[in-house]
Amino acid sequence: MITVNKERMLAEFKEIVAIPCHTLKERPVFDYLKAKLEGLGFTVDEDDAGAKLGGNCGNLWAFLPATKAGATAVLLSAHMDGVEPCGGTTVVQKDGVLYSDGTTILGGDDKSGVEGILEGLRLLAESGAPHGDIQILFTIAEEGGVNGSRCMDKSRLRADVGYALDGEGAPGEIVVGAPGQYRYTIEVHGKKAHGGIEPEKGINAVMIAAKALADVKRYGRIDEETTANIGIISGGVATNVVPDLVTIQGDARSRNNDKLAAIRDEIVNTIVESTEKYGAKAVANVEHKYSSFLVAEDSPVVELAKKACAAHGFTPDVTLTGGGSDANFINAAGVPCVILGTGMANVHTVEEYLKEEDLYNSALMVYGILVAAAE
Repeated sequence: MITVNKERMLAEFKEIVAIPCHTLKERPVFDYLKAKLEGLGFTVDEDDAGAKLGGNCGNLWAFLPATKAGATAVLLSAHMDGVEPCGGTTVVQKDGVLYSDGTTILGGDDKSGVEGILEGLRLLAESGAPHGDIQILFTIAEEGGVNGSRCMDKSRLRADVGYALDGEGAPGEIVVGAPGQYRYTIEVHGKKAHGGIEPEKGINAVMIAAKALADVKRYGRIDEETTANIGIISGGVATNVVPDLVTIQGDARSRNNDKLAAIRDEIVNTIVESTEKYGAKAVANVEHKYSSFLVAEDSPVVELAKKACAAHGFTPDVTLTGGGSDANFINAAGVPCVILGTGMANVHTVEEYLKEEDLYNSALMVYGILVAAAE
């Protein structure tokens, strides 16, 4: 029975989360991981996603050729960046749980996925087990819009199945579906005037935006697979100036493309039409962020993950999510990809934590999948 080198894995995790990993400034993490993968025999390359996005590095691609002909080719993915405050993290261990010292995030999102991949690869090398082609994709700029995988060089993909280690459930979680997303920005244009001397000459964009938003009847949880949110409202320059511009920003998500288009149109059209009804002008910009995906539970990518669970005593939890990830773009590029849970919790906060057991088990999931792919 293969066992994780816990001391090695924990020490490396602490090293990784201490490296600065600000979005679009992931070069220090890239260089660290490049050295690690080359030490495991991988050929490492970099695409031009960073140049497209204005970052200091691109996505990291690595490849190890098969030792067994006919084996399933596997893609393993995680993202290199973290939300603020990140980097320079000091890990605190307490009762088998990892925390930060409270001044930064822990970085389990997504360094638990990165470390699970690295240790899983080492276990494979140390076991001498045969394997198919292995491809690694460590992305930039996942936080704040899943932009690194959106800009990835899709022609580099050469796997049969893919796994994005970026889920909040414990190892054994297999996320087979996620929503698509539209993001919208609506500018409400009124007319500026002095608020104390001649307010009647103005058109108050704040008040009209408020009325238009009140006309939106459906938002929040629409149904089990559809949500919509108004997230940001900004405008005005001073209390004595009738505001002439307010910006409204929000998004809509659904795992059903028809429902997604319908709620997008409903919200945007309601705000635009109401704005004009109340005497102002509206300009809307709608951006398609990513498409939904749904992988069949009996597909090879899911079956391999289930075999890994069985080999290491994990209970498979096939589920769906309400958020987007790199898996959306990997699926859109033609590689069936699911999201694997790594146990990260309270992500995007300084209260983030990760059970040591989940960290170690993530490596066993990776190892189990690679072994099953060659059976």
